[in-house]
Amino acid sequence: MLAKVFPIPLKPGKQAEAEKIVAEFAPLGPGQEEGTVSFRVYRDPAKPDYLLFVEHFADQAAYDAHTGSPAYQKLIAGQFAELIQEFVEIDHELIVSL
Repeated sequence: MLAKVFPIPLKPGKQAEAEKIVAEFAPLGPGQEEGTVSFRVYRDPAKPDYLLFVEHFADQAAYDAHTGSPAYQKLIAGQFAELIQEFVEIDHELIVSL
């Protein structure tokens, strides 16, 4: 299993717009992808203009299919990318899951 974590600082005042895009994307992209095991996006109530993505994929090919999908290209690589200050991608290896 491939685990991806993305701490995403947003441009000031873009929280609501970013959340709207992510909510639109979830059922069109990850919700339709066989290799996407989980797709979770968190907000921090104490930290405005910030989202944390935690995603799990069956393997690298599933992640590549996810990022290559039309929904991802339009909504995440397109619209969402314009709202972020910095893109950080962190790979993790799962040790324990309940």
